[in-house]
Amino acid sequence: FYVNPSYAASLHPSIATSEGRIKATLTEMQTVPTAYWLSSKARVLGTGTDYMEGILADAASKSPPQLVIFIVYNLPNRDCGAKASGGEICCTYAPNGRCDFNATGNCAAGLEEYRSQYIDNIVDVLRKFVGRVPISLVIEPDSLPNLVTRKTGPRCGGNSATVAAYRQGITYAIQSIAAVAPQVAMYLDAGNSAWLGGIQHTSDFVALVRELGVAQHLHGLATNVAAYQPLGIACPSYDWCLRSSSRNDPCCADPCGVLQRGNPSNNEANYALHLKEAFAKGISGFQPHIIIDTGRTGVVNMRQSCSNWCNIRGAGVGVKPTASTQRPQLIDAYFWLKTPGESDGCTKMLPSGMPCPRFDSDCASVDSIGSRGGEPRAPEAGQWFDYQVKQLAENADM
Repeated sequence: FYVNPSYAASLHPSIATSEGRIKATLTEMQTVPTAYWLSSKARVLGTGTDYMEGILADAASKSPPQLVIFIVYNLPNRDCGAKASGGEICCTYAPNGRCDFNATGNCAAGLEEYRSQYIDNIVDVLRKFVGRVPISLVIEPDSLPNLVTRKTGPRCGGNSATVAAYRQGITYAIQSIAAVAPQVAMYLDAGNSAWLGGIQHTSDFVALVRELGVAQHLHGLATNVAAYQPLGIACPSYDWCLRSSSRNDPCCADPCGVLQRGNPSNNEANYALHLKEAFAKGISGFQPHIIIDTGRTGVVNMRQSCSNWCNIRGAGVGVKPTASTQRPQLIDAYFWLKTPGESDGCTKMLPSGMPCPRFDSDCASVDSIGSRGGEPRAPEAGQWFDYQVKQLAENADM
């Protein structure tokens, strides 16, 4: 796996102001591979390891070339279910330059911008490096899960522009990449066990992927991206824990209490089993492989509510990236897909004292850093959060 030197550089200031176990863990984290988020058009083309093109050039220079994982994340009307990580491409632009989620339509202009100024550039870079560097891509986190669980939400499934952006944008991205670089392993985002792991939600997700007609181009699915759900232990079957006789099995540990709601996916390992079962039944010939984000799975019981997702207090980094998984024929890898240390979203007031323009009330949850007195304010999503990365290191279980 490729270790991006830009992540090591981000850790330097936090290491310099740490001591003891935290400092030792942060130092060790400098050598850990992480995915690189293509969260803006500007991150695709360029030299140096802050750009997709430069990262692949660096990875190609290694002997042997090292596997690089990128997160494709820039749909029009991105992150319709939250405000913290809204994107730069909009179906309709508001006067402040951000996305106007009150506007409907077919998102024609936003999709054209996404295709011509973002995906087409990614395809050009892949064309240059395919066959020289092993590459995997995670496709558009949170997008399809939001359409599944927010079918009537005015920003998501109830907005015709957002629906068009997500469905057509993802289809274009997958088909365009597959046409030029079929050997690139693409993993479509599948939310996480607490979000989509219920039987009906998983079924609805399968139906949506089937409607898009892209499964033949996918290597599999990515779960727990930027989330905090427990990795857990895989049971003999995906619905094992719904049997009362199995509830005391170690694989049925349920820190989020989802089993009592009829959700069989009490952890990400069992969610992988559930996805395998559902897709095998729902899309003929598609046997998805799974990649699980373990970047922040080191602690499993730190939240009052597992619906809270923003800068969770008391979390820890989890299992280091590895292809040695508990179900290797199904789970391809555990990987740090969300970069540990990058904020999930801002507090109402930024560290500078200015109001945060992308404040999401979920980032003021009882579990979020910054919601208690004496805690620092959190920066915007994707920016370095020193206080959080030190907690992640303090509570690490790698």
